[in-house]
Parts: sequence; C-alpha cells; structure tokens
Amino acid sequence: MSDLIQQFESILDANGILCGEEVCNRAVHVWDDSSIEARAILRPTTTAQVSAILKLCNEANQTVVPHGGRTGLVQSSITVANDVIISLERMNQIEEIDEVGRTITVQAGVPLQVLQETAEAAGLFFPVDLGARGSCQIGGNVSTNAGGNRVIRFGMMRDNVLGLEAVLADGTVVTSMNTMIKNNAGYDLKQLFIGTEGTLGVITRLVLRLREAITEDETAFVAFDTFDQVTGFLKYIDGALGGTLSAYEVLWHDYYDLVTTSPATNKPPVEKTRPYYALVESLGTVTDREKFEATMIKALEDGLIADAAVAQSGGDRAAMWAIRDDVEQFFRYGPPQIFDVSIAIRHIGEYVEEVKRRLAERWPDHHCFTFGHIGDGNIHFAITVPNADHKVHRAVEDCVYEPLAPHGGSVSAEHGIGLEKKDYLTVSRSPTEIALMRRLKHSLDPKGILNPGKIFEFAGAM
Repeated sequence: MSDLIQQFESILDANGILCGEEVCNRAVHVWDDSSIEARAILRPTTTAQVSAILKLCNEANQTVVPHGGRTGLVQSSITVANDVIISLERMNQIEEIDEVGRTITVQAGVPLQVLQETAEAAGLFFPVDLGARGSCQIGGNVSTNAGGNRVIRFGMMRDNVLGLEAVLADGTVVTSMNTMIKNNAGYDLKQLFIGTEGTLGVITRLVLRLREAITEDETAFVAFDTFDQVTGFLKYIDGALGGTLSAYEVLWHDYYDLVTTSPATNKPPVEKTRPYYALVESLGTVTDREKFEATMIKALEDGLIADAAVAQSGGDRAAMWAIRDDVEQFFRYGPPQIFDVSIAIRHIGEYVEEVKRRLAERWPDHHCFTFGHIGDGNIHFAITVPNADHKVHRAVEDCVYEPLAPHGGSVSAEHGIGLEKKDYLTVSRSPTEIALMRRLKHSLDPKGILNPGKIFEFAGAM
C-alpha cells in the first residue's frame, strides 16, 4: 500500500491525501460519529486526477468507495479498513450558469444548498430539495437519484440532469455534458450513473436543468378525518391549482404529535385531534395566491378537509416546513430504524395499517412515526423497538418490506439500496432485472473495485 500511496502523492497536492488519524477523525455519517475505516481518503480537484487514481486502483485491484456529503441512509458509503475513499469535497466549483438556456454546470462536490442559492442569485430556481441540503453534495444526490419534497411536480434528481461526466473503474472518462432538454442521439449514457450509487463510475461534473424563479410560495397545513380524504384532496387540489402543486407531505398523527410536543419547539398550526395531516405547497405567481386561498376555503366548505391553516408570511411557511423536517425528534426513544418505501397511492392507507398491525402484534411497546411524500407514493417510517439487536432489526424490516410485495411496491423510494436493503432487493426487482444489473456491473467494472458489496453481491475478477 505504501507504493500505491506514493503514486497517489504524485497525482495529488499536499492536501489531497488523508491517512491515519486524519481518516479516523472523520465520522461515518452526519448521524453517526463512529470513525471512518479506510487506508486513505483521496481528495482530487479535477476529473483528470480522479481518472489517474482509478486507473492505479484498477491495476492494483484496490477497492474504492466514493464519498459525497455522507448524508445517505442506506449505508452506501460505508467502508472497511482495506478500502480507499475518493471524496469529491474539493471538486466544489460552479463552472457556468446559462441564464438563457436555464442550465448550471457544476462539479460533483458542490453542496445542494450552494447550488440552490447560486441559481436564486441569477433569478433562476433549482427545484430538487431535501432536508440535508446544507451537507449533501450534488454528485451524491445524482448517484443516489435523490427525491425530496417536490418530486410530485419536478421529478426526481434524474429528471433534472441534462448531462454529466463520470470516470469508469479503469480510469476512462465518459464526458456527456449535454445541455439540451431534447437529445435522442443514441443511448442516454448518463442513466448508467444516476441512481447506481457509485458502483458503475464516479460522477465528477454535471449539467443540471434550472427553472425560472418562483415569485410566490403558498403553503397550508391541512387536517383530515380519513385517509380517503387524504387521497381525495390530493386529486382535487392538484386539479384546482392548475399544475402549481409542488409538495404534498402527509403526516400521520403519531409523527405530528411527536414533533409538536416538548422537547420539540414546533407549534401545531391546527389542532392535534385528527388522524392525518398534510403540508401543501404551491409554487407559482401572485395571481396563484388568490386561487390557492379560494381552493382551501372551498375544500373546507365542501367537507373535503377537516381543518386548515394557510400561511400568511414567510415565517409561517418556515414554521410549517420545520414541523415536516424535524426528523431528529425520532431519536427521542433511542436510535430508530428509518425506512423509505413506495407504493401505489391507492394502496398506501391499507399498507400502513398492515405494517402497524404487524409491529403492534410483535412489540406492543414499540414507537412508529409515519410521514412521507404521499403525492408521489413515498412513505417513511421511523421505528424504535426495545432491545433491538440485529435479529430484531431484521424482524422489523420484515414487517415493513413483506407487505409491499403483493402491491408491487418498492423497498427504496429515494434513498437507494446500499448495504442496508440489498437482502430485500428481490422484493422489488425480478431475477432477470438483477441479472441484467450484474451484467452491467461486469461490463463497466469487471474487477468489482467500485463501491464493492453495495446493492447486490458481485464477485469481481480480481
């Protein structure tokens, strides 16, 4: 390894390599302060450096794990002592904004919030948004095909990527920095690297689609008596707002009560007497404000919703979103298991009831908090059970994942597979799909050096 380190030193500058204590002083995750294990952390500043590093590693059969902001929730960036980490943290430059074409070209290490603020300063808007915006990096967002709060209108990360540059395991640089919305010239190669968690290549640069700046942000907090009201109001308001509905975040009573009860400091905008609540957001223009308020009033009058509070200021909107985003309250009862699944909207109500029935039957004193981006079929659970060893964790996973199969649901809506979910990949993918994934892996990374062990087992030809 010392010979390999010397070769890395010939590629990188003095700040480009971290070894020993500089590695173990870093935390595994923003929510886990355990020390990182790895031979070294390599911090390139250019695509050429990434290419040279991977070429060396491939020749030496050295496993490599890409790191972004380490905010993922499926153990996709976990390393072992023999791994080398490539961190994109120093590749953090905004290269260009095309205000006419409404695109932004960035390096992979740019934090999501920096990208959003840069677009805003140019009078434009990048719509993908998630709670880890201040820490996550855009390359990691693309590698995991992040979703977040506005998928119902603007799609996943995949839908906002026009082009990218990535480096294959052998150091080959694939540059497909397309800037056009329409481009059907052959295979769309960028899709090989979006959502594949760094197992097929390391993303280094991106061209992202921007939108015109939003002039008005209307937000309301709504309460429901039944889950049929939840789904019925989604269809109603989406049609009534004429395409401006951008978020429909549903909170079950257990979650709403948790984040509005001390030590949480959030104040409930509507009474805590209903089984379901929704945070509704509409992004549009000044004229859309009147339409939004009129739509909410009519929904109340027609009995489509049980109660509602409409934000009257930016402070009100921030307070409503703070309720939705206060996920650290999950840790009040100990480290939770956090789940990210998706299922057809029409099955959500019965599916959640089935999961909760299974949990209560097995662990009467468990805690389960439920919320999600219901507008796109995505549900999150945070579950804590007593004396939760590995065997118990697996039993909880069975309670959540098994009921998905009859409805064709997915064990991962937006977080990926990583190590956390790979044993359950067969719930959502057929044997032929998994076989094709392996063929792609073998074609692009035959030695299996890139993010080994993630998504599925792959025995590379080392």
